[in-house]
Amino acid sequence: MLQPSRDRRGERAAPRPADAARPTARLIRTMHGTIAEFGLVEAGDRILVAVSGGKDSYTLLELLWRARRVAPISFDVVAFHLDQGQPGYDGAPLGLWLEQLGAPFTIERQDTYTPVVEDAERTGATYCRLCSRLRRGTLYSAAERLGCNKIALGHHRDDANETLLLNLLYSGRLQAMPAGYVTNDGRFRVIRPLIECAESDIETHASAAGYPIIPCNLCGSQDDLKRESVRRLLDQLERTIPDVRQVMLAAIKNVRPSHLLDREVAEAWSEAASHYPERR
Repeated sequence: MLQPSRDRRGERAAPRPADAARPTARLIRTMHGTIAEFGLVEAGDRILVAVSGGKDSYTLLELLWRARRVAPISFDVVAFHLDQGQPGYDGAPLGLWLEQLGAPFTIERQDTYTPVVEDAERTGATYCRLCSRLRRGTLYSAAERLGCNKIALGHHRDDANETLLLNLLYSGRLQAMPAGYVTNDGRFRVIRPLIECAESDIETHASAAGYPIIPCNLCGSQDDLKRESVRRLLDQLERTIPDVRQVMLAAIKNVRPSHLLDREVAEAWSEAASHYPERR
């Protein structure tokens, strides 16, 4: 286990090392702490990092690759990028960046763009949900083919907070994002090493690093996406509660099931507390 050390396609932003130094250090410290707390990386792991071409996955891959070189345990990191066949896609800058990083990588082409658009037009479903389902299947297949036992995704603190609000406001359930979970078929463990990292730190780090961002022509292309509404709500709250995003993360890690109305959860918590009084 690691110990805590406690847009445009192809364009590169001008490096700002002085601006990014503190956020980058904070990202490394937070990620290492998350990995240690939740046991996300263990000796002998072979981790497939899903690289979408966005700032989050670039950051995850680079920081994990750095961590591998200094970790007290041995583990492997493999980058995987899916070319989904979107119109105007140019993955050349991403491929060049991966070569320069030095991590082993695979780029696979699979036309998921056409079926996603066709299905969305037929059923009225959002692009993101359909696209995510197809990409997930491809990731699982790639992980098996490449001999990986874990799959790392670039979700961060703000993704977790937004998911919590989406489920609370639109689905009537309390659910965010776990730091790690085992797939339904038991073949892989999916991990989120950046789940406690602030998106603002990732943005600053990515800008200084000059990652060749590849924009998605599907995500955000439909009006009134619920996640965008939730993001705007958080922005509004932040004007009066400056640390609201960090407070929400703390709440996700500080649950009191006995004070909720889910009887099944309350009973399970009560039973656990009878065996472990310190958890009351």
